[in-house]
Amino acid sequence: MVGWMAGLSLYDVRQRRLPNWLTLPGAVAILAVAAAVGHGAAAGLGALALGGLYAIVHLASPQAMGAGDVKLALGLGAFTGAFGVDVWVLAALAAPLLTAGWAVVVLVARAARSVPHGPSMCLASAAAVGLALA
Repeated sequence: MVGWMAGLSLYDVRQRRLPNWLTLPGAVAILAVAAAVGHGAAAGLGALALGGLYAIVHLASPQAMGAGDVKLALGLGAFTGAFGVDVWVLAALAAPLLTAGWAVVVLVARAARSVPHGPSMCLASAAAVGLALA
């Protein structure tokens, strides 16, 4: 998971996009592993819920959130959902807050006009699961 999230984050920072060949196989693998260990339903609900929320934002404002973020939300929603609703909620709330904080720093420094959201999604998910395992 850490390698997948790091790879996605690095790709998003460099290319400002999250390609299907990185997001979708990860989501499928996470759902398969969750099902194999008895958390398939929770992971599936987490994927649908987070993917649905991100899809709504993307459809309302495609410039604010790319389709790659929506596809990444499927995998990360499954990952955090498999650990419980509280983990899912923490990650879902933390990701936009991290992106907003990063955006303020970057925009104040005038280093860029936008920031990628994928790294914040990955960091928030990893931190939420890490807290659950601690």
